[in-house]
Amino acid sequence: MWRSPITVVLEKNEKDLPERIRVSIGSAAIIGLLKCKLAASPTTVHLMTYHKNRCIANCSFCPQAKHSSSNSLFLSRVSWPKFPTQNVFDKLKQAYLDGFIHRVCIQALNYPGVFDHLEEIARSIRSFSDIPISVSCQPRNESEMLQLANSGVDCIGIPIDAATKKLFDDIKGKNAAGPYTWESQFSKLMTALKIFGKGKVSTHIIAGLGESERDILQLVQTFFNSGIVSALFAFTPIRGTQLELRSQPPIESYRRIQLAKYLIDNNLVNFNKIIFNINGKIKNFGIKKSRINTIVESGYPFLTSGCPNCNRPFYNEKPSGPLYNYPRRLVFAEIAEIKQLLGLEQFK
Repeated sequence: MWRSPITVVLEKNEKDLPERIRVSIGSAAIIGLLKCKLAASPTTVHLMTYHKNRCIANCSFCPQAKHSSSNSLFLSRVSWPKFPTQNVFDKLKQAYLDGFIHRVCIQALNYPGVFDHLEEIARSIRSFSDIPISVSCQPRNESEMLQLANSGVDCIGIPIDAATKKLFDDIKGKNAAGPYTWESQFSKLMTALKIFGKGKVSTHIIAGLGESERDILQLVQTFFNSGIVSALFAFTPIRGTQLELRSQPPIESYRRIQLAKYLIDNNLVNFNKIIFNINGKIKNFGIKKSRINTIVESGYPFLTSGCPNCNRPFYNEKPSGPLYNYPRRLVFAEIAEIKQLLGLEQFK
């Protein structure tokens, strides 16, 4: 039967390639799966594995958690409608040829057989493009990491999320009826470095789970020293999750963390040079005020962090704001507001 010239021809195991796949609503719009108005266009297409049941993990902030009563359409505050996988690949190929996208990121629920699904999804994408592929997942062992690397995945993300072991246990681990441990997550990240290499392994850190600014930045420095890319998120309360009543972090605190993280990630300051008060709040960034002003005025510390070419619009916030992570260059008024929030006059 004749097919359109842009239809993707897949060499696959029909058993392992899922018939349906979820696509973030912004990604679905940018590749032409649906029509909606976008306040900022994503530069990475975000896909998510589809499964009829919830994730076997039980992260307290996640709508996909096994004990969550949230609508399973959501991950964070973003909706992820499902589409036939072949339709998504056809649209993805055309968007790639048209130069609309620069990376694909596949979010993986944790369920039996998910790595076979991830392998076939990645192989299928690789069959019609050389677009970089990131996968955010929870591998059990080195074999599953190699499975991804051999299928064409160039970056792997293994989320740590919580900034301290106690918070991890309470929110993702044993105290939350979750399958993960703090120690095993770090071990997996180290194993991933051996397979994918420095700068190709990432993790997530969520601000607003009960940690201090010091806790987060100490972890940022640890990851930087190891060659692991850390992506900063602001906690977002979602109805139906165990943490639905928790508030988002204060925006002024988040701005301090973003700035300090940028300094660490660009090797401009070491964590040990940053001065904190007794509550773990930043008192001094360990760098001259004139240099801080120049860096803040660039706007770079406040952009979405993580994999290259990922701007992740409105994952943490409504388009009306406040914007925790900016998906595009900041305007003058936004930078002026951030400078006021940071109270730069107090830093020497």
